[in-house]
Amino acid sequence: MKFLVVDDSPTMRRIVINALHSFGYNDVVEASDGQDALAILYTEKIDFVITDWNMPNMNGLELTKAIRNDATFGTLPVLMVTTRGIKEDIVQALQAKVNNYIVKPFTPAVLKEKIQAIVPNA
Repeated sequence: MKFLVVDDSPTMRRIVINALHSFGYNDVVEASDGQDALAILYTEKIDFVITDWNMPNMNGLELTKAIRNDATFGTLPVLMVTTRGIKEDIVQALQAKVNNYIVKPFTPAVLKEKIQAIVPNA
């Protein structure tokens, strides 16, 4: 399974990627914002997107909406990992059809649990 990790923070991308590697997921590409992520989605076969919300150029909510509005990858699993933990933000993300939502900070165990909730056989 190939993951796309999208976050404007190189440190946060590294944390997520290291956690994915510890779970045995070694096929990972990264993007620094939603625009870069969309470009990757159009050129590579991605199986799962993990995205931050707050990013320049195109944020994670806009990225999720763009994914959902594209028939090519509209059913792609999207997990949002963000500092935005208030109820209104979570509702907004769910309305944009993210598959699941994690509030930072988080543990690798929580990340693994959320991925497996979306893709049970992952």
